[in-house]
Amino acid sequence: MSHTITYYYSLVSPWTYLGHARLGEIATHHGATIDYVPVTVSAVFPRTGGLPLPKRAPERQAYRLIELKRWPQLLGIPLNVEPKHFPTDDRPAARMALSAKAQGHGIAGLSLAILRACWAEERDIADLATLREIADACGLDGQALLDESETQAGQERLDDACEQAVAAGCFGVPWYEVAGEPFWGQDRLELVEKKLAGAF
Repeated sequence: MSHTITYYYSLVSPWTYLGHARLGEIATHHGATIDYVPVTVSAVFPRTGGLPLPKRAPERQAYRLIELKRWPQLLGIPLNVEPKHFPTDDRPAARMALSAKAQGHGIAGLSLAILRACWAEERDIADLATLREIADACGLDGQALLDESETQAGQERLDDACEQAVAAGCFGVPWYEVAGEPFWGQDRLELVEKKLAGAF
């Protein structure tokens, strides 16, 4: 049975970055397709009980840093634990990715390039010039995408994506849904794979 994985993610999330390429590999292995749905946590968290990083208890912030040191070592993925441009606004990147999707482009590679820019290349993904450069490097027309993404239609796509995420029960990212079953966090990708394999 062929599955579709609905994938809700923030383009400024380190956990999204750590799981993004693996999700693609898992989907390919199991003949599944991925519906890429970038969202902004600034719209999801307030409605689902989440807190932005600076407002979390010091104990939670400290443990997050420990995990951010462990997982890149385990996975062999380069990651700056405290990058220069974080926290930063994930909305411009989400709007651009959604505009590319609306034009029929696959956005897996663009999304990974944006995530890598933040977490491995010390670039500010809230900066429109940076986003244009990233899109151009992915073979897209970065300026045209930005022009479209900064319109009212661009914002409405993001609003709709966030509404879809909340309606699906999403309260954090990355969030994967397979056959109506939710999985939260890149550390649940093994369970996603088992779901695709029919183990659940």
